This record gives sequence, structure tokens and C-alpha cells, in this order.
Amino acid sequence: MPELIMNGPAGRIEARYHHDPKPDSPIALILHPHPQFGGTMNNQVVYSLYYTFAERGFSVLRFNFRGVGRSQGFWDGGPGELADAAGALDWLQIVKPDAKYCWIAGVSFGTWIAMQLLMRRPEVDGFICVAPPSNLYDFSFLAPCPSSGLMINGDKDRVVPTASVAELSVKLKTQRGIKIDHEVVPGANHFFENKTEELQTAVGGYLDRRLKLAEEEYETKKAREREREAERQKEREREKAEPPPGALSSGGDDSDD
Repeated sequence: MPELIMNGPAGRIEARYHHDPKPDSPIALILHPHPQFGGTMNNQVVYSLYYTFAERGFSVLRFNFRGVGRSQGFWDGGPGELADAAGALDWLQIVKPDAKYCWIAGVSFGTWIAMQLLMRRPEVDGFICVAPPSNLYDFSFLAPCPSSGLMINGDKDRVVPTASVAELSVKLKTQRGIKIDHEVVPGANHFFENKTEELQTAVGGYLDRRLKLAEEEYETKKAREREREAERQKEREREKAEPPPGALSSGGDDSDD
């Protein structure tokens, strides 16, 4: 878990990065809770998500938004934090250009930023939203939501009521071809105090299901590509075997005078 300093739009960005050595290992970006209410990349839920992705072979990046920890800059109310996240994803994709999948995850305020980034980056394959503050922030920009994902919250959350998260997930389910799962962790509050293991189990289970399907689709796609390439090779070999035009025609006039 090496410490990392990246160049961001407002200056230096402090981060932590887990690198998986496989060239095509998937990537995940984790966004922390509200900077003005104590949110940092060292939040216990952020770390839980970070570990959950890492143990499944992802290369994972978490970072401090501008003005948090050693990251330079000042709180910007959303636009600047979105720019920070976009820059972090750029860095991750440069480090892992052959990543087979790209995921994004957020906690509370971080989910609002994550979903805005999702709308701007079509390469994102899936998302995890932990305690999305759908009663405090406008998520109507998710129209349509471009990727399937998981929304999860605790039933003891006094900041974000379960009904609000459920309503948001139902709205997003109306988009064709997109599946939004909603899970509720019993006994968990907004910060998942003493419930991070349950959160990790739920998120890990969802990831396992999605990754299994993605691997099957990936292998099917590769098999089809191999079949198409084999057909193209056969066609090239047939073209080489065929004589050039005119090669079979007579070289002279055999008619009698």
C-alpha cells in the first residue's frame, strides 16, 4: 500500500495505491466521504472497499480530495472534487492501460462525485455506492444510468433513510439493460460502525457475481474474436492458393488459318 503523490488540477494529490502485477488486472477508484465533515481516504468504509477490490485482483486507488490531508487546494463544493476524481482515474488508466474492467466506488458524498464521473466516462463498467445521500444531493443527472451497480446502506442510518436510497435505485432500474441492486445492512448506521465486516461481505458477494458474469462474457468475446480471425486467415490462404487472373487463359491463338 505505497504512499503516492499525484499531480492534480489544484496541485498535489495524496493517495494510496495497490498494484496488481497482472497486465490486464481490472482497476477500481474509491472516493471518500464529505471533506468538510471529516471524510478522508483513511475512512474505515473507504479502506474496507479498497481491501475488497484488492483481494479480488484489482489495482485500486484511493486519494484525498483537494484540501484534505496532504492534498493541496481548497474545498470547491463539488466541481473541483469531480476534477480531482477525473484526474485520479486518468492516472490509474495510464498505469494500467490494458485493464479489462474499470470500476468506481464512493462513500456518502463520494457517491455523488462517483456517479457524476460515471456519466462522463463510458469506460466504467460498474459501481458501488455506499450510503448515497439521495435525500441531500440531486442524482437526477443519472438519466439514463450507463452502468449496472450496487447501492447499499444501513437500516439505522439517520443521515440517509433507506426509503430514499430505495427510491433512487427503483428510478434507475427503469433504464433498459441496466440493473441496480439495493442491499440493506441490518444494524448499520451511516458510518457502518461495527458493521464493516457485514458491508465487506455484501459488497464482496456482489462483486463476485458481477465478475463471474463479466469473465464469462469476456471469454465468449475472445472466443468469437479467435473464430473471426481464423476465418480471415482461411480466406487469406484461399486467396493465395487461387491463380492470378488470366493465369489459366491460353497464351496464343490456336485457330487455323
